[in-house]
Amino acid sequence: MQFIKFPREVGRQRAIQQQFYKKAKFPRVIAAMDCTHVKILSPGGDDAEVYRNRKWFFSLNVQTLCDSHLNIMDIVAHFPGSTHDATKLRNSRIYSRFEGNEFGNAIVVADSGYPCNRWTMTPLLRVNTPTEALYNESQIRTRNCVERSYGVWKKRFPVLSLGIRLHSREVERTIVATAVLHNVCNLNNGEGAPPLDSEINAILNSQVSVPSISLRGQSDNIYRREIIQNHFETL
Repeated sequence: MQFIKFPREVGRQRAIQQQFYKKAKFPRVIAAMDCTHVKILSPGGDDAEVYRNRKWFFSLNVQTLCDSHLNIMDIVAHFPGSTHDATKLRNSRIYSRFEGNEFGNAIVVADSGYPCNRWTMTPLLRVNTPTEALYNESQIRTRNCVERSYGVWKKRFPVLSLGIRLHSREVERTIVATAVLHNVCNLNNGEGAPPLDSEINAILNSQVSVPSISLRGQSDNIYRREIIQNHFETL
């Protein structure tokens, strides 16, 4: 899809990472990830209740990944409202792509509803040191892009909040279509313009780059701990 795509070219990946780094100095971030509920009619049938979310209305729980300019780079729009965020992620194509190392050591920031692993960095639930507080502050400020994207997206297309009065796959198509139009609006307004080839070449040729952080380790805590110790302790 022309207007919703995750960058494959190394130059564009690095440009996005540098744009994220300028926000709050979180290294290697290529996307911010979250989910939002889109209100729908009851689908009826025996499985209707799985579409009822924790706020008691019927919805699709839509997962998106966005860049620092609020552009939607990946969208999954078919899961019922009661589906847990982590379940959606594990059953999405973007999960398989990251697990297959398609994006190297790139990082996605997400909230604590997701598991912390090699490529998904979530906030610490308990902060004990100033360095950990710095990590959390940077993570939250970086992740704010996806939350802001939902605000802009739904303001442009109020039907996403008021409710889509269609059935079946027409709802999914409508959600994806508004996501495409959201990106087009960003591009036309100059707010979400992707990096130009000249900018990419400048980044690739620059001596200043986003810090490279090793993500070895054997557990979720080690992945996050290495970033805290190797990067945030030095800021």
